[in-house]
Amino acid sequence: MSTLHTVNKSAYERNALQGCLDHVLPGDAILLIEDGVYAARKGGSIASAVAAAKGSCKIYALGPDLAARGVVAAQVMEGIETVDYAGFVDLAAGATRVCAWL
Repeated sequence: MSTLHTVNKSAYERNALQGCLDHVLPGDAILLIEDGVYAARKGGSIASAVAAAKGSCKIYALGPDLAARGVVAAQVMEGIETVDYAGFVDLAAGATRVCAWL
């Protein structure tokens, strides 16, 4: 994996996720954290853009942040992997660089 992109803002309030999607490269990974996890939900207005990105990069969502916002596993789009804090650390440690989209 080249770059781990973290997105912590809701795609429904800010354009951080769209900016990330515009710059992500094949082999990169995106980790949705904090309010960014709302983009992992099925059927949202950003769902098609997220689904398209899954073809070239892996997308993850932080499980504790999903739970804190009442998003259950059945609501998460197929192909988005849920990770815990240890998984977050593993993703960051395995990346060449980390880019936080604010």
